[in-house]
Amino acid sequence: MHTALWKAGKIPDPYFGQNDSIARKQSFKTWWFKKEFTVEDELNQPQLIFDGVAIHCTVWLNGKKLGEHEGMFGGPIFDISKDLKQDNTLIVKIDPAPFVPNKHGTNVGWKTTVVFNNVYGWHYSNIPSLGIWRPVKIRNQASVEIESMFVATQDTSGLMNLEIALKKVSSPIKGEIRVGIFPDNFKGRSTFFSYNVDTSVKTDTLRFSFTIPEAKLWWPNGLGEQNLYRMEATFLPDNGKTADFSETIFGIRTIEMAPLPGGPFEDKYNWTFVINDEKHFVKGNGWCTMDALMDFSRERYDRFLSLAKLQNIQMLRGWGSGMPETNDFYELCNRYGIMVMQEWPTAWDSHKEQPYDALEETVRLNTIRIRNNPSLVMYGGGNESYDPFGKAIDMMGRYSIELDGTRAFHRGEPRGGSDHNYDCWWGRAHLDHNLNMTSHFWGEFGIASLPIKESVLRYLPESEKNRWPLDSASVFAHHTPVFNTLKDMSRLTQYSGYVMRDDNMEDFITGSQLAQVVAVRHTLERARTRWPDCTGALYYKMNDNYPAASWSCVDWYGAPKALHFFAQDAFAPVASVILIDHTAPFSSTGTISFPVYLLDDKQELDGSDWKVTVRAFDQGLNEIRSMSFEETKSYQQVNKLGEFSITKDEAESFPLFLVSEVKVGEKLKYKTFYFLNFEQEKGCLFELPRTTLSMEMQGTRAIIKNTGKRPAVGVNIQCQGRADKFTVSDNYFWLDAGETHIVEVNIPDDLSVNAWNKK
Repeated sequence: MHTALWKAGKIPDPYFGQNDSIARKQSFKTWWFKKEFTVEDELNQPQLIFDGVAIHCTVWLNGKKLGEHEGMFGGPIFDISKDLKQDNTLIVKIDPAPFVPNKHGTNVGWKTTVVFNNVYGWHYSNIPSLGIWRPVKIRNQASVEIESMFVATQDTSGLMNLEIALKKVSSPIKGEIRVGIFPDNFKGRSTFFSYNVDTSVKTDTLRFSFTIPEAKLWWPNGLGEQNLYRMEATFLPDNGKTADFSETIFGIRTIEMAPLPGGPFEDKYNWTFVINDEKHFVKGNGWCTMDALMDFSRERYDRFLSLAKLQNIQMLRGWGSGMPETNDFYELCNRYGIMVMQEWPTAWDSHKEQPYDALEETVRLNTIRIRNNPSLVMYGGGNESYDPFGKAIDMMGRYSIELDGTRAFHRGEPRGGSDHNYDCWWGRAHLDHNLNMTSHFWGEFGIASLPIKESVLRYLPESEKNRWPLDSASVFAHHTPVFNTLKDMSRLTQYSGYVMRDDNMEDFITGSQLAQVVAVRHTLERARTRWPDCTGALYYKMNDNYPAASWSCVDWYGAPKALHFFAQDAFAPVASVILIDHTAPFSSTGTISFPVYLLDDKQELDGSDWKVTVRAFDQGLNEIRSMSFEETKSYQQVNKLGEFSITKDEAESFPLFLVSEVKVGEKLKYKTFYFLNFEQEKGCLFELPRTTLSMEMQGTRAIIKNTGKRPAVGVNIQCQGRADKFTVSDNYFWLDAGETHIVEVNIPDDLSVNAWNKK
């Protein structure tokens, strides 16, 4: 509704300035939709199907009230066989969004319905969504309908189970079902079979087992290929009436949940993900509803999910403050190898208040809709419900078995060994807190940061673009997590202030982003080194529903923050990481030691000529210490190589850098850098000895060379004015003097190269 009003010029751009307050008023009005259409064909018991209406609607066809519906994630569906004419008028009334203030004055009306709730005033968006947001269609029913298909993997040899639900419309179920299975995104063999059906019952569920020859498995990102199959099924009735056809995409893969080491435990979930019979640490992120105004276009999904793949993400948590995600989302996750933990739209024990019938319909319809996706690996009861019990949660768990049976159900996140932690940010803890956090499974953690400056300027009025500081009533302050009502600017100032002086907007933005890097990348790396006692880490989060300072690594417009690239390093399939306990390391003994690990998800370096080298650099970018590691007695996914040590005097450098790299033979496999001792002299990361850089383009390859005599720190390639569309395979990297690095870009024009210490 808001998008339609904006495009029609009835309201100003809701994303700009403080126009969200104007858009919000439209959420509490009644809206009417009218559609006139003609039907020339003769239809067999036609149905009028709404795939999604937010939130409560009443529907009339040709003056007859068909009914009402509550909840935005599927339905209503009406039989219109007696009401459809040649010329028709469809009327839909959408009621205002609910408004129920709590003691803090916040609107908790979302608890009275079933909707994504992160646009109700607490998640940097206060525009409750309304509208017909998914297709509306008329379906002509065959005499026998293929109501649903469900295909599941029995084992990785290609042995499959298939369930086809048939529904009689106007005659007994007699005829032939024909099934074809075809490789969808690779070359391979196809499979066919048929079955004769003869029954007089109204519904019939057919169950088959079959084997796909030369089966090719679906793997998560970084562990193998994302091989997909297409299944086509046709029911041919004996009476010669209209045949019915259905198709679906699926993958051959198994997902099981195994106990933590020493388990199973009565008070802990089985948190070890077993993927195609292999146990792996899961690298992931949180997924937020993509847009407050419900722009869920495939193009926007592809922007964020393709960046997630580049970041080495293997799982996204579709949290309970969001929604059962769309078909486009799942299809892209299938193709990018991104597993999904899908939670139902409940949060903070709202399942005790929300209308049960609307929740039940949401879970039932959407389980059937999404269950064929190989990317879907777990169902969840909701977000941060600390009493996830009762009728609604039991229903969710029951349907996960009755309608699926191949995936785990998790009552609530966090629970049973998983954790959320925001002591950094809400608790105002020092960044050191996040450097030392541990959990069996991280479901959420992180801190907020500003979008890149180019994005910030897109929502600021001209009056705020060239002045600093900005007061608490500014647009800049308004576009923060809770509209600066919970000291958002104060928190941003605290965390940005660990890194930069608060002299101007650009430094404020940079400081907030680098503080976010510190608070997230170290936790991810520590989690990976603790495998198998820690089985996965999903930090918060990938994307936003509105342009604002937030926890995301990619802002609402689609522009990556610095965290995207440092997390990409932390999640690399092969990585040499250094565990760091303090942003300003100290020692009472004269020596400071850092544990060094080699992480190798697929153990691809086992038996090869690999070497890990760790170096330390002072504020003059002089190398002060170097150490190499070359052997381990038993090579595994996680290999502790030893300790890298520097003296207390060597550590007295502001800043201090550590560089870690992996070489196989003479070929560089991995490289990252760490920045420490930045708090003592704010801004020191950008007050380093200068160097020079060159960049040469060869098609979509950018060849970057450090042409100076000092290392280049935080080398980054930018595409000014198109950051929301620009993709680069690597950014914010370290280049030694004379070193060359090649990156892939999607836009080869108008690029610039920079570094924290470029002349």
